[in-house]
Amino acid sequence: MKKFLIFLGVIVLALAIFAGLNWSNIQRLQKVNSLFDADKIVHNFSNMDEALFAHPLAVTGEAHIWPESTQPLPDTVSIFDQERHLADMLVELDTTALVVISDGQLVFEDYYLGTDKDDLRISWSMAKSFLSAMFGRAVAEGSITSLEDPVTQYVPELVGSAYDGVPIRHVLNMSSGVKFNEDYFDPKSDINKMGRVLGLGGSMDEFAASLKDIQYPSGTARQYVSIDTHVLGMVLRSATGKSAHDYFIETYGNMGFGRVPYYSTDGHDVAFVLGGLNLRTRDFAKFGQMILQDGMWRGEQVIPANWIAESTRDSAPQPDLDARDVGYGYQWWVPYDSEDKGRDFFAVGVYGQYIYINRDAGIVIAKNAADREFRDTGQSGQSLFLERLDLFRALAAHYARDEEDVAEMTEDSSRSE
Repeated sequence: MKKFLIFLGVIVLALAIFAGLNWSNIQRLQKVNSLFDADKIVHNFSNMDEALFAHPLAVTGEAHIWPESTQPLPDTVSIFDQERHLADMLVELDTTALVVISDGQLVFEDYYLGTDKDDLRISWSMAKSFLSAMFGRAVAEGSITSLEDPVTQYVPELVGSAYDGVPIRHVLNMSSGVKFNEDYFDPKSDINKMGRVLGLGGSMDEFAASLKDIQYPSGTARQYVSIDTHVLGMVLRSATGKSAHDYFIETYGNMGFGRVPYYSTDGHDVAFVLGGLNLRTRDFAKFGQMILQDGMWRGEQVIPANWIAESTRDSAPQPDLDARDVGYGYQWWVPYDSEDKGRDFFAVGVYGQYIYINRDAGIVIAKNAADREFRDTGQSGQSLFLERLDLFRALAAHYARDEEDVAEMTEDSSRSE
């Protein structure tokens, strides 16, 4: 018995030492596992540095202050031919922030659920569109010679993985063909395994290289898998010889962000480029305005105009048997009817994060939310994804440049006519 008690004491001591040495990892994992809990999600989305490693992005330059010409929101909006009270919709969508820019002027701004204008809000997959723009810069600089190059030409660590030989273009428009379960509500899904890698301080590069299975031949079908964007980040780092942190600062350092943003990272300080960018909502809108201006900002061509045109065009292969109302470009969502609805496109993050851009109306809308029902069917019988698109189009019509634009866009606002 005495020997057993001594043995048990050694085990308890070893466990205590292990827990002490790994306490920060345990805390992060607990935080990640409760990230989307109803009573925590709003706070968590404004404080991601409490859950994951963080790397500040020390951008310089004088802060950009929006000229303001504030106007109230419309009382109602037409969503799939149903008149809806906008205030009620914003509540239903668990909105935390809404910023509307018209012709470079701030026309509406408000914050909800206890959030504030200076909160650094998690982008989730809106970060993909930032990465796309950085990628376009690297292509223009010649660091990446061709989108037909296989990713393994730049990242030999992926030889033997599901990405072996896959052209960069197919990864850009989410047609890599890699088998990856993106179901956030399945604890065993690949996306949640990836979350645990982040929470425990593992390596995202190693996780990407561990994927071996192929769902489709690359370039034959669009299949939205977030790990594609991490692979693009690996290519970018190898091609430029710079971390994503440094390349972000070089690219966006003159945007005039009101607070120093940060990337969430893995345990090796590798930026979580597929979803870990943390900015103020106003600053998400600044990025959208720069894209609207064909890459120009403060007299500087930040991103090549031809890349913006190419990347915001629907280019992903989509089989007829799975037709959707929204296509995909290079890490941007592009409605199939975009040309008829103001030449619009948008960045999307899970749980209700959006940067919506309407070229013809001169409108940029940045919206944050903590919407745990983001996958549900809305009142119209359509997905909330498409209902939000109708919402943004209605707001674009309301705040469009002049009465003629408003009349034209309002007349053409419904996709179900």
